[in-house]
Amino acid sequence: MTTAVATKARAIVYRTRGSTHGPITRLVSPSDLGEFLKPFVFLDLFGFKPAAGHKGFGMHPHSGIATLTFMIEGDVGYEDTTGKKGVLPAGGVEWMRAGNGVWHTGAPVSDSPVLGFQLWVALPASEENAPAQSLYLAPSQVPQEGPARVLLGRYGAAQSAIAAPASMNYLAVRLKDGERWRYTPPAGHTVGWVAVNAGRLDAGDSTGGPVGTGELAVFEESGEAIDFVAHGDAAFVLGSAVKHPHELVMGYYSVHTSKAALAQGEAEIQRIGTRLRKEGRLAADA
Repeated sequence: MTTAVATKARAIVYRTRGSTHGPITRLVSPSDLGEFLKPFVFLDLFGFKPAAGHKGFGMHPHSGIATLTFMIEGDVGYEDTTGKKGVLPAGGVEWMRAGNGVWHTGAPVSDSPVLGFQLWVALPASEENAPAQSLYLAPSQVPQEGPARVLLGRYGAAQSAIAAPASMNYLAVRLKDGERWRYTPPAGHTVGWVAVNAGRLDAGDSTGGPVGTGELAVFEESGEAIDFVAHGDAAFVLGSAVKHPHELVMGYYSVHTSKAALAQGEAEIQRIGTRLRKEGRLAADA
């Protein structure tokens, strides 16, 4: 347990429970909070229940971004157009650098419920139209420092096997009831947020109270440390980063830094989609 030293709390400037549609709660999208939290431009908390007819994510495209899917509970079968296919277990991570264009899918492999976060990261101009690349990490391949598992970036001595496209951290943290933890961001990481998937988390907001399950909190832009206290056993993801300096130019499944880059990525998505339809791997109207 890390004991926090008394200091001025880093203020929470925005809180949201997002919008829920069936098994998916959208906490961040590129057209709203993504503009303020970039390079973190999208975040979904998903909870598929196969017994209720939830089938997971169908085959769909991306370009210009990277997606990181973190499985909290349940196992998901995956397939992507880089040629990778397999099962991502609870605690595992999928990193998909869409670059110039990729299609991928994920669905529960049993009747057990599935819970996880999917994050979109805006890519710099040097990578937004690069060849697609995917990486799948088993739970044992995700390093840990104290209560934090390092999904992306570096915390303490633990460093992710994923090569982040810019300076950013993405951590999955578990705290026991009453446990305190201080997060000190690296130099330049003025963007900071947390999203709670279990329990409640005191993050120094004296007016709004603890951040609850299913809620996302955005911290003021600064380099100050953030102190947390768990109310009940708590689990959450935390992101910090140097702010993405580029404009967000958006398509339906894509985010780029310019209209020309977006057009190039969308053309590649269409080309791959045509091939998938010819192969019978994608419905004609998809």
